[in-house]
Amino acid sequence: MEQSPTLQNLTEPERKLVKKIAVLTNKWNKDNISRTKAYEYFFSVHPNIKWSFLAGMVSRNAGWNMCDLEGAWFPKLISRNYRHSLFMTYERANWVIFHDAFPQLLLYHYSTKYGMPLFHLSRHFSISRFSENEWTAFWQSGDETRLLHALIINEQNVIEEPVIRHHYYNPFIFHSLLFELQDWMHFSTVLFPMCSGDIYGHSVSHFRSVDARIDLGKKLSMILFQEDLFPFFYEFARQTEPTGSRHDYEQYFPYKKWRETPFLRMVYPIISHSVHQLDQWDKKKEINSQWFTMPSLTEEIKLNDWYRKKQKQLHFIIGARDFFRQ
Repeated sequence: MEQSPTLQNLTEPERKLVKKIAVLTNKWNKDNISRTKAYEYFFSVHPNIKWSFLAGMVSRNAGWNMCDLEGAWFPKLISRNYRHSLFMTYERANWVIFHDAFPQLLLYHYSTKYGMPLFHLSRHFSISRFSENEWTAFWQSGDETRLLHALIINEQNVIEEPVIRHHYYNPFIFHSLLFELQDWMHFSTVLFPMCSGDIYGHSVSHFRSVDARIDLGKKLSMILFQEDLFPFFYEFARQTEPTGSRHDYEQYFPYKKWRETPFLRMVYPIISHSVHQLDQWDKKKEINSQWFTMPSLTEEIKLNDWYRKKQKQLHFIIGARDFFRQ
């Protein structure tokens, strides 16, 4: 991780801390599995930082989507090159978010350890001034919901330029016919499973819009931390080792579900990402006050029946494609 040339202006303990955070961030940003574990472990230590658990559960979904690409069904529908590009889209987006977010989490951790705010060190990780200000405000107020929303806002703006609007991913992935079909049919859904076999979640639509992604993040957080549901989601996370395979949660279904997706580390290598200096997004963009408003959940959030229906639709589409190709 590149460091600011002003590192020499820090005290010796501050320099050591910045280097330590850089090392820890690189260590845990290895792949989807390590990122998921890092987020969820951090939440177990700091349960007031709700974004960390949200990030862990969303990271699990990213792993399931990655492994779908090499599972029993998608290779019949999507070419190898396109599957690789989709994998790299998931991987790059999640790598960029972790690269930005985990130093923020660690700065909070060490602030609590040393009993003083250390958020001024954010600038040595190219973290937005927006996030630095929000952490400082949280240190003073303890407003967990405000910080949760701020980190959702930050993460979605962080990936806007290097992933969503990138000259490769934007035309090839986000404007492809397959992506449009997936968006229209709501095949892409963030799922929060329970050990009971129940599934809750929300569909992803209009993914190219940063406003829509922020709104989705807030809705997902409302589901995840709903008082009567959260203990069961947390139980699932504590009891279920993330492997990337959808069998992580399909094993809990009340009906027999064969493993149809592989373990992530069996099919994907570790990806070495180039570390370009990421611009602070808030230097170019105004903060939209609507980003902090609380959305309303009008859609059904329990998705047991929906999930089985969508799986059948997907299998039908692939089966029909194979039939007409004969």
